[in-house]
Amino acid sequence: MSFVEYGDTIKDGDTAIVFLGHESMFPVKVQHGTVTQTKYGVIRHSTDLIGKKYGSKVTCSKGGWVFILHPTPELWTMNLPHRTQILYSTDISVITMMLELKPGSIVCESGTGSGSLSHALIRTVAPTGHLYTVEFHQQRAEKAKEEFREHGVEHLVTVTNQDVCKNGFGVSDIADAVFLDIPSPWEAIGHAKSALKAEGGRICSFSPCIEQVQRTCLAMEEYGFTEINTLEILLRVYNVRTISLQIPDLGKAAEDNSGTGFDSSNPSNQGILGTNPQPGAVQFKSGVPLKEMVGHTGYLTFATKS
Repeated sequence: MSFVEYGDTIKDGDTAIVFLGHESMFPVKVQHGTVTQTKYGVIRHSTDLIGKKYGSKVTCSKGGWVFILHPTPELWTMNLPHRTQILYSTDISVITMMLELKPGSIVCESGTGSGSLSHALIRTVAPTGHLYTVEFHQQRAEKAKEEFREHGVEHLVTVTNQDVCKNGFGVSDIADAVFLDIPSPWEAIGHAKSALKAEGGRICSFSPCIEQVQRTCLAMEEYGFTEINTLEILLRVYNVRTISLQIPDLGKAAEDNSGTGFDSSNPSNQGILGTNPQPGAVQFKSGVPLKEMVGHTGYLTFATKS
C-alpha cells in the first residue's frame, strides 16, 4: 500500500479507510489477528480484510456492513489524528495550483504539523520529485516520519527537526516552491529565498491573521519577491431542494395565452410542475445555500522569486 500508488488488494500492514457513511469513517492499520469494533459489529482483519480488494463491502458481526477504501491524501485529511490545526482540501487544491506543482517538482515546507498538506504535496510531485519538510516540535517530526514510512512514501520526503526561522530548510537553490505555515513567516522569508531555485520559484505563506500577512508581504518586498498577492477561500455549499411558489396572477393576458397547448393535467407535463403541487402553486428543483457556512480559515499569500 502506498499513498501515491494504487494497490488492488488489502495486505497486512496497510493503512485502510473504514467507510460507514459520508460523515462517518476512520483509518485502521490492518494487522493479522487484530479486530476493529464498529457500531455494526466486529471486523476481523485476518478473515474480513487481508486478501480482499479495496472497495469491498465487508459484513460486520452484527450484520451491518462497511466499505474498505484505499487511502488517498483527501481521505487522510478527513481522518488523520490531529496533532495541530490542519489545512483542508479546499485550501490545499489552491496551494497546489498556485505553486505550479507537478511530478518532479522540489518543494520545501514548514511546518509539517499533522501532515495533511504534506501527503497532498508528495502525491503531486511523485514519482520523481521530493518534499523537504521542517518541523520545530521533535515529537511531531518523529511521528510524521513514522507515518510517511507506514504510508510507503518515505523515499519522497525528508523530515527535519529544526527551527526554520533560524536554520532554514537545509537545502539551497533547488526548490521549485516553498510553503510556510508558521507563526512568524516573515522571519523565514530569507531562508525561503535561499532554498528556491535561482529564478522563478514560487512561495506561499498561510496565516490566520491579517497582521501576519502585512508583515510577511513587507518581508517579501524586502527580499525582492514580485507578484505578491493575498487571497482567502470561502466555500459555499448548496443543497438541492424542492421549492413551491405561487403562480402569479397576470390578469386577462395570461388567460388569453392559456391556449398555447400546455395542459397541467397531462401526465407527461407533471415533471415540469413537480409532484402534487398545491393549488395555484408550482414546484421545481432549486439550489439553496446552507443557513450557515464555513467562514475564514486563513489567508494565502503568494509571490514569485524574481
